Amino acid sequence: MSTNSKKTFFVTTPIYYVNDVPHIGHAYTTIIADTLARFHRLAGQDVFFLTGTDEHGQKIEKAAAEKGLTPKALADAVVGRAQDLWKALDISHDFFVRTTMDFHEKGVQKLFKILLDKGDIYKGEYKGWYCVSDENFLSDDVPLDAESCKTCPDCGKKASLVSEETYFFRLSAYQDRLLKLYEDHPEFVRPQSRLNEVASFVRGGLKDLSITRTTVKWGIPVPGDPKHTIYVWFDALFNYVTAIGYDWNMARYEKFWPADVQLVGKDILRFHAVYWPAFLMAAGLPLPRTVFGHGWWLKDDTKMSKSKGNVLDPHVLLKVFGPDPLRYFLLREIPIGQDGNFSHEGFLHRVNSDLANDFGNLVQRTLTMIGNYFGGAIDDPASETAEDAKVRTDFEELKGRVFDLYEACTLNKALEEIWAYIGMVNKYLADNEPWIMAKDASRRPRLARVLLQAAAAIRGASYLVYPVMPRSVEKVWGFLGETKKPADVLWEALDFGGFGPGRKVGMPQALFPRVALKDFLGEEAGPPAAAPAAGPEPIIKGANIMDIITYDEFRRMDLRVAQILEAERVPGATKILKLKIDIGTEQRQMIAGVAETYTPEELVGRKLIVIVNLKPAVIRGIESQAMLLAAITPDNKAVIPFFDRDIQAGAIVK
Repeated sequence: MSTNSKKTFFVTTPIYYVNDVPHIGHAYTTIIADTLARFHRLAGQDVFFLTGTDEHGQKIEKAAAEKGLTPKALADAVVGRAQDLWKALDISHDFFVRTTMDFHEKGVQKLFKILLDKGDIYKGEYKGWYCVSDENFLSDDVPLDAESCKTCPDCGKKASLVSEETYFFRLSAYQDRLLKLYEDHPEFVRPQSRLNEVASFVRGGLKDLSITRTTVKWGIPVPGDPKHTIYVWFDALFNYVTAIGYDWNMARYEKFWPADVQLVGKDILRFHAVYWPAFLMAAGLPLPRTVFGHGWWLKDDTKMSKSKGNVLDPHVLLKVFGPDPLRYFLLREIPIGQDGNFSHEGFLHRVNSDLANDFGNLVQRTLTMIGNYFGGAIDDPASETAEDAKVRTDFEELKGRVFDLYEACTLNKALEEIWAYIGMVNKYLADNEPWIMAKDASRRPRLARVLLQAAAAIRGASYLVYPVMPRSVEKVWGFLGETKKPADVLWEALDFGGFGPGRKVGMPQALFPRVALKDFLGEEAGPPAAAPAAGPEPIIKGANIMDIITYDEFRRMDLRVAQILEAERVPGATKILKLKIDIGTEQRQMIAGVAETYTPEELVGRKLIVIVNLKPAVIRGIESQAMLLAAITPDNKAVIPFFDRDIQAGAIVK
């Protein structure tokens, strides 16, 4: 584990335009920033996490006019939605900046005046093609189309030819200094592929940049020349210094600036990796340490955008799953810097497999067995064997690796490492079979040791994932009887032995309920009239529509006749029974949710259909090695289809 001697950490998201509601792309950037902020707090650093909204410019002016609103009224409405989403996603930002805030406008005007007096800003006349959507001037190498117009290469929309008096920033004067910056500090732009793109753009030659408009009224007035408003990107980029106190809270500014990590989408990397450092150089201000250009989330291999009608609303996912599954999926699925293609199938696979099966089931069965076998508190565990010690030493090594990965912003790899450890702990339980040991009183000390190691591993692994899934980890620590929250424990103080004998644990609740794709699509789709005109119809929850499978898929299920030999209630459970069944070739045990319909006595001797090739599952600390078939009544009771004549146990059902 590396040690970072820096006492502060400053992370920023871009400030988001207020011409549209926040979508999953905004959520992705902000979740990355929140995860880094939470990690660095655990590392003992004083963290400042900044996000906010960009509220000036022609695009905002135009969008507001289309809605019959003033630009400020539009901004106020969208800002409220953004703040509500950040709250729903458990975003722990320290400040939410708005570029309409008085201190920001004054700071931008002061910096403009400094550069004007220095000679880095001068008045002239601009004629060229301007993209309103991206608030960007197109380069001369963008060709004219058949209609003698230019199309923005980034957003695909028509640009407008403008000619007006303007103030220019001497960007061309900073070409060599920028190239030296990239050469001397390759960490300034990450990942490496983005640095190569930026350096290539700058080597191609930089022209002076028009930074004011006379045709846009919704903006910060140029000091001493109010018919001009300041170009939205000059205005917006300086939020990173004004928001932490430049010119109004200099103690905080000097404490946190320069920023450690500035997260931006790759579509706005040029503004942050070329214009922004040039503005700072001209103003004599320190440069940020790293500008990290992350990739896009695509839908059907296409960038999400309002105009294409393919944006994903995070609230749909949050309504069903809460914040942590979405946070986990977005960070686990792709490395920061690469594009990812969002699919509901991929999302639900992560939820059901990684979260419900791997992590959630480990917590559920371990703590349930501690509750059932030890009354909630482990006592007198046996000494560690080499196998037990490996669970502990592997965690200590994992802790150092994950620290370094978080610090390097390699979040998907950190999660891979944590889940590999969770998989190892699950295997450790399966190999030791504590549910079998519990039947032999002489093995109680060994049983105690196995469950103690598993609980300590859960505590440790959950802490490591806390920056990504804070709400779920707080629940786990509550189940474990921790007196502190994870956020109150510094990384270096986390010890595997922090969970020891005598700790009273509670009975866990399901952390990540499994969700079927058809049920989720039903929740998402709403009534059939809301479905798109083209493409496959979503399955509507509650409708009489079935998934179609092939005969080969059906044949993979091994259905057999089974005879119930024994049936008994499970202590502390009201809905399930433990059954012992004969499937012809062997006897097995299984858990069945039929206790509300049948008594144990009326089941013994009866024959039914079971699936015998499902992966065993541990329910209430008991391994279930088969699953019966039953019909579900409207009041959610299970009714078993028994055979009406005698048939041999083990007979194949087709």
